[in-house]
Amino acid sequence: MAPTAGSARSPWLVAAALAAVTVLAYGSVLGAGFVWDDDDYVTANDTLRSLAGLWRIWTEPGAVPQYYPLTFTSLWAEFQLWGLDARGYHLTNVLLHAANGALVYVLLERLAVPGALAGAALFALHPVHVESVGWIAERKNVLSGFCYLAALLVYLPRLDGDGARWRYPAALALYVAALLAKTVTCTWPVVVLLVAWWRQRGWPRPVVRDMLPALVVGFGAGLLTMWMETHHVGARGADWSLTPLERLLVAGRVPWFYLRTLVFPVQLTFIYPRWAIDVTAFWQWAFPALTLLVLAGLAAARTRWGNAPLVAACFFLITLAPAAGFVDVYPMRYSFVADHFQYLASLGPLALAGVVLWRLGRPAVLVAAVLLGALTFVRGYAFADAETLWRDTIAKNPGASMPRLNLGMLLQQQGRLDEAIAQYERALGDHPDEADLHDNLGIALATANRIPEATAHWRRALVLAPGRAGTRGNLGNALAAAGDLPAAVAEYEAALRIDPNNADVYNNLGNVLAMQGRTGEARARYEAALRHDPSFSGAHGNLGRLHLPAGRFADAERHLRAALALGGPSPGALHALAQTLRAREQTPEAIVALREAARLAPGDADIHTDLGAALAAVGDHAGARTEFERALALAPGHPAAQANLRALTGGSS
Repeated sequence: MAPTAGSARSPWLVAAALAAVTVLAYGSVLGAGFVWDDDDYVTANDTLRSLAGLWRIWTEPGAVPQYYPLTFTSLWAEFQLWGLDARGYHLTNVLLHAANGALVYVLLERLAVPGALAGAALFALHPVHVESVGWIAERKNVLSGFCYLAALLVYLPRLDGDGARWRYPAALALYVAALLAKTVTCTWPVVVLLVAWWRQRGWPRPVVRDMLPALVVGFGAGLLTMWMETHHVGARGADWSLTPLERLLVAGRVPWFYLRTLVFPVQLTFIYPRWAIDVTAFWQWAFPALTLLVLAGLAAARTRWGNAPLVAACFFLITLAPAAGFVDVYPMRYSFVADHFQYLASLGPLALAGVVLWRLGRPAVLVAAVLLGALTFVRGYAFADAETLWRDTIAKNPGASMPRLNLGMLLQQQGRLDEAIAQYERALGDHPDEADLHDNLGIALATANRIPEATAHWRRALVLAPGRAGTRGNLGNALAAAGDLPAAVAEYEAALRIDPNNADVYNNLGNVLAMQGRTGEARARYEAALRHDPSFSGAHGNLGRLHLPAGRFADAERHLRAALALGGPSPGALHALAQTLRAREQTPEAIVALREAARLAPGDADIHTDLGAALAAVGDHAGARTEFERALALAPGHPAAQANLRALTGGSS
C-alpha cells in the first residue's frame, strides 16, 4: 500500500492535534465521580494508602481484585497525589486514551494504511470507549492499551529490516507491562505475527523466534488471570456453567454485537441484556456460520481487495477472543458483552472504516468525527456518579437485576429506604429466585423496622443459596432483636461454619451470648472477632464492657480506649470508660469522659446520673445537683438519680 497523502507531515504533530480533540470530546467525564467497582479499586482499597500496600500489590495475588499490579501502581501513585478526588483519576484516564488515539494514528501511518487519521479519529472519538475512559476501574484498559500500542510501535520497524538490538527487548518489556496492566493484551504476539504475514506474505523466522517467549509469557499471565477470576473474583457457579457448544454460540454472536455498536452507537449501556443460549435454536448457529463465511469471502477476495480487510477481521476476532465467552470472567454473570471488552479489538473494524471514509473524502471524515465526538460527550454524562449510571442503565435495560440491586443499595446508604425497597421489589418481580435481591431487600426492610418481612426474605434467600454466611448473620440479627436468642446463636454459628473469618458475626454472637449470661463464651467470641479484625472498634468496646463487671479494670480500660481511638467518640464507650476510671479512682478523668458522653448523648439519663455522682465525689455539689435534675427531667423517677439527689440535699429533693 502507498503511504497516505498526509504522511509527509510529521505524524507526531498530527497525533498531538488528535489527542487534543480527544480530550475535548471527553470533557464531560472530567468532573465525574466514582462508580461501580471504583470502591474496590480506589475508595476502599487499603493498599493505596502505604508503601506496604504497594508491596502487597506486587507480591500478594488477592490483595486487590485482580492481579494487575501496574494498573494498581498507577492508582497508588495517584492516591498519593490527590487522594479521593475523582477528577485526577478521570483526567489520567482521558489523557491515556488520547495518547492511545495518537499512537494508533502513528501506527497506521507506519503501516501505510490509507486514511490513517480517519481510522485513528474513529478510535479516539467513538462513544463505545466512554466506558473504558469514564470508569476509573477501567484504568486497566487504557493503561494496558497504551503499553500494547507502544510495544507494536517499537517492534514494527524490525519487520522492515531495522536491526537495532534495543527494539526487541524494549518491545518485550512494553508487552510485559501491558500484561501487568491487563492480561487481555496476551494476544499481542499473535497480532505481530498477523502483521508480519500481511507485510511480508509469510512468517520470517526471526519474528517467529522473537514471539515464542512472548507467547509463553502471555499464556502464563492468562492462566493466572483465569485462576483469579474463578477463585478470587468469584466467576464460578451456574451462571458460568456453559457447555463447549454454548460457548461457541456466545463466541460466534459476540463480534456481530460489537460490530453493530460500532456502526450504530446508540442505546449504549453499562449492562446489556444477557442472551439466552440455546444450542437447539437453529438461528443462533447463524452467527458463527456467518463469521466463517465472511472470513472465507475475505480470503477469496484478496486478489481484488488485498489482504487488509482479512487482516482487520482477523485482528478483531483474535483480540476479542479472551473476552468472547471461552474464558469465564465475572461480568458474564450479567451479560456476555460489555463496551470495554472491545477497546483494542475495535481497532480492526475502525481502521477499515477509516479507509472507506478517506475514499469518500474529507467531508465524510469530518462529519463522522463531529458526530462521534458529540455522542461521546453526551455518553460521558452517564458516568457522572453511581446513581446516574444505574438509572441510565435501568432506562435502557429495565429487566436487568444488577443495576436495580446496586441502585437500591446506594439509595439505602443515603437513607432513602422507600425508594430502595421499591427497586428491590421491582427487580424481584423479574428475578424472583435471585438470592442477592432477597438479602438486600431484607436489610432494607429491617432498617425500616419491618422485621417479620425482612426475616421472610432472608429465609427465602437461604433456600435459594444456603451457603450465604452474610444472610445467616442478618437472620441471626433479626432473631436476636426479636428475643429468640437460641435461634440467633444457631444462625450465627451456621454463618461461622461457612465463613470462619467473619469478625462481624463473631461480635454479634458475643453480644447474644452476653445477653444469655454466658460471659466466658462471649469473651471468646469478641477476642475471635479482634483476631480477624484487630481494628474492629465495636468488638473492642464490647470486650471492654464485658471486663468491667468482672473487675478486670485494666483490660477494660485498654479495650475501651482502643474502641475510642479506632471508632471515634462514642457515648457508650465513653460512659463505660468513665465507670472504669472511677473504679480505678481516677475520678477527674472520668468526669472528662462523662462530660463528652453527655455532650454526644444529651438525652441519656444514666450518663447524667453518673456524671452527677462523679462531680459529687470531687466536691462539686452544685454541678452534681444540676446533673441529677437533668437526669430526672429526662427520666422522671430515675431511681439512682433520685437517691443521689436526696443524699446530696440531705434527704430533701
